Amino acid sequence: MENSVAEASWVRAVNVGKLEPNPAKGGETAIVKSPAERPVFVSAPGPVKGESGLEGDFIGDKENHGGDDQAVYAFAREDLDRWEAELGFVLPDGAFGENLTTIGIDPNEARIGERWRVGPDILLEVTSPRIPCKTFAALMGVAGWARRFSESGRPGAYLRVLQAGSVRAGDAISVVRRPAHGVTVSMALFAFTIKPQIIGDLLAAGEDLTPSMRYEINTRLEPRHQ
Repeated sequence: MENSVAEASWVRAVNVGKLEPNPAKGGETAIVKSPAERPVFVSAPGPVKGESGLEGDFIGDKENHGGDDQAVYAFAREDLDRWEAELGFVLPDGAFGENLTTIGIDPNEARIGERWRVGPDILLEVTSPRIPCKTFAALMGVAGWARRFSESGRPGAYLRVLQAGSVRAGDAISVVRRPAHGVTVSMALFAFTIKPQIIGDLLAAGEDLTPSMRYEINTRLEPRHQ
């Protein structure tokens, strides 16, 4: 069963990043992103990791980030505000490396395979949660950040691009497909980090799982079946 849902939601900022020295492990990173002043073209970057779906946005760790299943990263402004209050310092739009800073939609409760219409042209599909990495932890400079971020259950969502187009601040976001299964981005984060015992529950997403997610789930389940 699928639902068509209109949300009072929009894009607050479209953020892109340039390559800079990586504070965690050498090399370069573009995790620090800033709002673009003009519309940004969004398209599928291709199946191989290493490229962003946003024109003018760069990726440093080409082995682990980017590609079609991580073409766009969305994070809620409401969650940035929560972290500001908790951490005691300012988090501008793009501070968590997100491409889309959203208002009014909760990427964490989005279901794997959920589809968003963004502006008049773009169609995106939710693929997976953001798993905190060493670069993110180094950027934040907060003790125990990776676990603290995971425990929050609010990682933001990666999305693939089904229909390309330009996006700008103020564009409306609406949910046009919501799968019947209950596998959310937040649930997937917990399964891959602090609650490995629920990893098998993610298989309920069926064909909405990306091949890489399905492979990872089955790999983690194998030791239990030996």
